[in-house]
Formats: sequence, C-alpha cells, structure tokens
Amino acid sequence: MTKTYHFIGIKGSGMSALALMLHQMGHQVQGSDVEKYYFTQRSLEQAGIKILPFDEKNLQADVEVIAGNAFRPDNNLEIAYADANGISYKRYHEFLGIFMRNFVSMGVAGAHGKTSTTGMLAHVLSNITDTSYLIGDGTGRGSANAKYFVFEADEYERHFMPYHPEYSIITNIDFDHPDYFTSLEDVFNAFNDYAKQVSKGLFVYGEDKELRRVTANAPIYYYGFKEGNDFIAHDLLRSTTGSSFKVSFRGQELGEFKIPSFGRHNIMNATAVIGLLYTAGFDLNLVREHLVTFGGVKRRFTEKVVNGTT
Repeated sequence: MTKTYHFIGIKGSGMSALALMLHQMGHQVQGSDVEKYYFTQRSLEQAGIKILPFDEKNLQADVEVIAGNAFRPDNNLEIAYADANGISYKRYHEFLGIFMRNFVSMGVAGAHGKTSTTGMLAHVLSNITDTSYLIGDGTGRGSANAKYFVFEADEYERHFMPYHPEYSIITNIDFDHPDYFTSLEDVFNAFNDYAKQVSKGLFVYGEDKELRRVTANAPIYYYGFKEGNDFIAHDLLRSTTGSSFKVSFRGQELGEFKIPSFGRHNIMNATAVIGLLYTAGFDLNLVREHLVTFGGVKRRFTEKVVNGTT
C-alpha cells in the first residue's frame, strides 16, 4: 500500500537515504530542513523529492511523520507543533526497526568502518539479488520486490536497539561518542545488547579483544588474519590497483578474492562480507565477481581530478 511520508530533517545522511529508499519503493515522500546546502540534498533533488522550509502546515493528517534525531520540541517548530497537537511521529531508528521486519535483514555495526562495510555488502548483494539498502553516506535504494535489506546500525545513543536483524557484522568496539557513553564498558554493553538481538548469525572481528567478550543468542563467527578465527584472510597481495587475498573457513579454502581498494582494514571488511554471504547460502563465485567492482562509498578515499591534477 502506497503511503505519504514527511521527513523532519530530511537532509540528514540517514534520513536522506531512507527518503530515497521509500521514494524508490513507490511511496510519496517529502521533507523539511534548514536552507543551508548539504551534500545529501543533491540526490533528493535529482529524485524530485520536495525539500520544504520548516512549517506547521507540512504536518497533514494523512502523512506519516519521521523525525530526525537532531530535532526536538525546543529547537524545531514542527516537532513542537506535533507534540502540542497529539500528532504521532517516529524517530528514524524507531521507524527502521519496524520497517526491516518485512525483509531478511543484514546490519553492520561498529565504532569504525561500518559505512564502508555496509556499502560493500549492499553493492555485492544487490548485484546478486533484489536488495534494498541504507548506507550512512546518504545512499539509499528501495525495491518493492526486495527480499533482503542491508542497513547501517548506529550505536550513538543506542539507536540500534530497535533493530533485530537476522545477520549482523560488528567491525570493532572503541570508546567513541564520549558526549553520550561514559566509558569503554558502557560502549561494550550497548554493542553486547545489540548482539543479543541478532537471530541467525553474528560476524565479529576476532582480533578485537572487546568483541571477543560479546555474547549472543545466534552463532558467532570470528573473522581476522590470525589462527583462532573462523574466517581467515591470508596470502595478501597488494598493488597499485587494489588488494587480493585468500579466505579459509575452519580449515576449508574458499578461494581467492580481489577488491579495488587498499589497506588491511578493507580486506577485513571484505572478509566479513564474504563470511556473512557464505553463511547465508550465497554463491561465492558471484560474491567474488561483484567484490571486484565495488567502487567505495562517498567521502571515503574518493579520487578527485581538478585541472588535470589528482
């Protein structure tokens, strides 16, 4: 059934991606935000999604409202009007937690690297089968017929707690967001609570001592470079065009893989993606084929040519 959505703060990276995804699924989408230009609005404008100034009139009776986490009654007139008049709205993460129940969902969490890993997983899976996805660089794709949904799970203010994915990757745990988290242990507890909500398979970087402490109700698969992990990347070869490496799973060789990116961290991101998709039953030949064409995400190692200079 087609719905109409209004986004309060549509230029936010997660909000813009969600707006694009719902638009592509055939829903009516509009949003409001400040006048200042943000890089996320280009995709919205290209899709023909209306970006309006904040105004109480934007909140019509037949519109489902999604509110960005940056906006509150004391700094946004639409939120204040909604609260004063009993108009219901969901925060981005609350909406997403309900939305993903319609799919086989695959999340990517972690203090660092989650946007790049989400982008890689979304790229590979959407080239294999119909997939909707939300990436933290403001990229979203929606399909009404998609069976799979790939998304980035943000730990800030425990926003990932409404999410109950079938599969999830956790790239690392670090003391980040000190404006919210009180200590590394506080961060660990948040990720550990999220991990318990994964139902089919949890894939964690096995050389992160905090991740080795995580407990879950689903099977845990460790990935890394060293012995003692389930998925091990080895025989690394790095060149000016990217990286190649082999992956084994509990002593079984899965073959050689190539990515057009650099650094051991990107090899780990790819190993996590390979491990998840292998466990979920996908053909590794297809995974191998589409890893090679992953061009990266926005604002991460982006090549720019200006007046003939790279």
